[in-house]
Amino acid sequence: MNSWLVPVEKLRLCDRTAMYALLENHFEGVTWDGFQSDLDRKNWVLLLRDETSNALKGFSTMMLCQTVFSGEQISVVYSGDTIVDPSAWSSTTLPRTWIAAVNFLRQHYAENKLYWLLICSGFRTYRFLPIFWQDFYPRYDAATPDRIANLMASLAREYYGNSYQEAMGIVRFKHPQILKDGLIEIPTGRQTNPHIQFFEEKNPGYRLGDELVCLTEIRYDNLTRAGQRMWQAKSPLQFVQDSVLI
Repeated sequence: MNSWLVPVEKLRLCDRTAMYALLENHFEGVTWDGFQSDLDRKNWVLLLRDETSNALKGFSTMMLCQTVFSGEQISVVYSGDTIVDPSAWSSTTLPRTWIAAVNFLRQHYAENKLYWLLICSGFRTYRFLPIFWQDFYPRYDAATPDRIANLMASLAREYYGNSYQEAMGIVRFKHPQILKDGLIEIPTGRQTNPHIQFFEEKNPGYRLGDELVCLTEIRYDNLTRAGQRMWQAKSPLQFVQDSVLI
């Protein structure tokens, strides 16, 4: 697949329409107004397209911004809508280009420590963390340090407002997007995976669209070996500075 990192304001209407259609195919509760509202709160989008047909096969939106926590200025990536069509699940393009995109942004737009605040309503999204990152929270095999817990809560309150349920560590939207049947359920045999078990216990409302708040620091030495391979691998990512896409 081919991939592009695009500033949100440079997206064409046809790009937005294709993104919406892909999201609607895989989630219940998607509305055009809600999609537009969430997208307009982001500043970057990663687009994945089939090399032959140029059809949109996946995308991930993100907001990169700076804030202050405990007197320290930090940079934060907030993840938004993310979906890959099941026909492209065998491809490593999303993790490879997502890591390449964040590395690009880190070098060009973030001068401070860079954190990733991720919300997960599906176990596949949560599994991205243990596969590619060494230290992340919350997790089954370690308590969340107080400073990290406070940072997660501060960032979640700042971005998600009253939708953030601090006592539970989840974001509960008034109008949630819920993965459709066949995508939301944990496949037989995978329930014994400790990370997936933990996700299900920590976010029992995921079938209703509840999102588990997670945090990791984006830096090379926090990557697993798999993550480091993605970081070092040649990426097909292209950075788009205007509204012309192939």
